[in-house]
Amino acid sequence: MANDSGNLVRGGLRGADSSAIDGDVIDATVAALGEGGADALAKAGIEGLPDSGEVIEWAERLRRLVLHTRDLGLLRSEVPTLAQRGLRLLESVELPAGRGAPAIAQGFISALPGIRGRLAEDVEAAFEGDPAARSYAEIVAAYPAIRAIATYRLAHELHRAGVPSIPRIMAEDAHARTGIDIHPGATIGRRFFVDHGTGVVVGETCEIGDRVVLYQGVTLGALAPRKGQRLRGVKRHPTIGDDVTIYAGATILGGETVIGHGCVVGGNVWLTQSLPPCSKVQIEPPRLQLRRDGQCEDRSEQLHWDI
Repeated sequence: MANDSGNLVRGGLRGADSSAIDGDVIDATVAALGEGGADALAKAGIEGLPDSGEVIEWAERLRRLVLHTRDLGLLRSEVPTLAQRGLRLLESVELPAGRGAPAIAQGFISALPGIRGRLAEDVEAAFEGDPAARSYAEIVAAYPAIRAIATYRLAHELHRAGVPSIPRIMAEDAHARTGIDIHPGATIGRRFFVDHGTGVVVGETCEIGDRVVLYQGVTLGALAPRKGQRLRGVKRHPTIGDDVTIYAGATILGGETVIGHGCVVGGNVWLTQSLPPCSKVQIEPPRLQLRRDGQCEDRSEQLHWDI
């Protein structure tokens, strides 16, 4: 069968319409795709491309481990398995000079209890902050924010160790699943709560203090220059102090923007300047036009639509 398939390629691939694909075209395409080069895709291959599917599966098992698993027998089996899988993934990327994969893998595994402790506080913050929460179990099992924050805290530990690609794959998978985009390079304090969460963006150099609450659609971003690479490694996202609440749709931009502790930022506010501690900022409320006679206009004609 293999020889027959090869002959079909050489002689032409025939479909139901009797058309043919010239074997020389196939050969030329294969040769062109296999050529070396110096473009961005070739550079990516040299830097190391971990299998994204394997990274995502590994991250999902880590998330379940820190959030759910307490059985000692299962832990004795799962922790070394995840450590070895993590080691293989680390060996597939170009690590910083002087940092070996075994040392990074060991440091990461030893950090898991601390990550679990931070996540327990995040769950408590969600329970205390959301009147719709009926139980801790509901939050752990169902809240997209906890999935996103758990993935962030795991990915952040790898990012701190200088691991390329793998933390971003983890973060972007959580983004795709939850709609919450937290860069693994961001620094986030204790008892972090994201309510609803869809459309939240937290940039790479953002610093967030303790007991901060974000609502859906909040952007903690950068002022975008034309040459973005010039700002690599420069703080370009805002700093958010302790005990800050930022309501839905607010946008806060810039590395020099500092929101002081205890501030409240209202919905749809656009900020590129700092706020002193304990400030409250909101947009002007919409202007309401009220009929003095209290009578409604006849809109019966507007209710009949021709579709």
